[in-house]
Amino acid sequence: MSVERLKELEARYAMPTYARAPVEFVRGSGARLWDSDGKEYLDFFAGLSVQNAGHCHPRIVEAVREQAGLLAGSSNLYYSAPAMKLGERLVESSLGGKAFLCNSGTEATECALKLVRKHAHSRGVAMPEVVVLEHGFHGRTLGALAATNKLAREDLFGPLPRGFVAVARDDADGLRAAVGPSTAAVLAEPIQGEAGIFPIADEVLVAAREACDAAGAILVFDEVQSGMGRTGSLWAYEQLPVRPDLMTAAKALGGGLPVGACVASPELGDVLERGDHGSTFAGGPIAAAAALVALELVNDPQLLASVRDLGERLRAALSSLDGVAEVRGRGLMVGVTLEAGRDAPAVAARCLEAGLVINVPGPGMLRFLPPLVISGDDVGRAVEIVDEALA
Repeated sequence: MSVERLKELEARYAMPTYARAPVEFVRGSGARLWDSDGKEYLDFFAGLSVQNAGHCHPRIVEAVREQAGLLAGSSNLYYSAPAMKLGERLVESSLGGKAFLCNSGTEATECALKLVRKHAHSRGVAMPEVVVLEHGFHGRTLGALAATNKLAREDLFGPLPRGFVAVARDDADGLRAAVGPSTAAVLAEPIQGEAGIFPIADEVLVAAREACDAAGAILVFDEVQSGMGRTGSLWAYEQLPVRPDLMTAAKALGGGLPVGACVASPELGDVLERGDHGSTFAGGPIAAAAALVALELVNDPQLLASVRDLGERLRAALSSLDGVAEVRGRGLMVGVTLEAGRDAPAVAARCLEAGLVINVPGPGMLRFLPPLVISGDDVGRAVEIVDEALA
């Protein structure tokens, strides 16, 4: 089916919520994609940091194929070994408490919000507040949207849930001042992804940790985009001076399938009780089987070392290009701000035409989120294409 025919179907049958590039990808392997005309692309977007282990990794494919031939699901009212094993693997690799499995990052945020509000009520807080950072992104359901201040438009989606306080992402003192007796939690991405890859300064994260400890509040890290090896450690917080009490994960967790999780420290593992929360498809055997393999693949010390090394090389090479004003990030989570007057969507479109998939997260910015299995040659070729597109 031609792209023109797909556009016709979209115009007639799909709600117009996406700005799609004029290409249909039909096959993937490692860090490569192929479109419906057979053209090959170097993927430096990974389906928005979903394909961290690479497209169609043979071990993930085999796990999905095997489980699909056995059982697709039987509901969370019965036991499922893949789900229980995934919970174990998640908890033991991170905060050590307990996990709630779900299907997306947004759902993981909703679970976290319910947990921190219930926890606040248990200590006598009648109207709990959640402090968030400006320009953060936590999802598109109403609760998650209320925590995502740049998209929380009352004129379009209001009234939104109340109880969210936004502070500047670089203001440690402002964050301390915003946390008080009514604060249920501070919710933050350690590296803001949708904003254009902005690492949050250590002093801001330390302020959040200390303020939460003083108020009895919960520190929540949104690792939906920064987790699963993206920064060169399994979880981004492992390279930071503070440890969260609660963590959300998704995107690459499922190895390409929809899997999310909210992971708690031991002190918070039993806050949500029977009947407090649930999900029809969460922890389904096929998705959980894929996630188990994905976790094993990306939590490889050699791979994580490569992510750190290649990330440094990518940032250094991009910094040297004419037209680039700033490069940010950690590991293979890289954002670029172009010089004033540069048209980021046009640059990304030229890259796509030349066979490189990247993303435009905001005005004047480019985002690079390649599969973690890329090579040094892939980095070199990607930078060459960007250089040509900028010229």
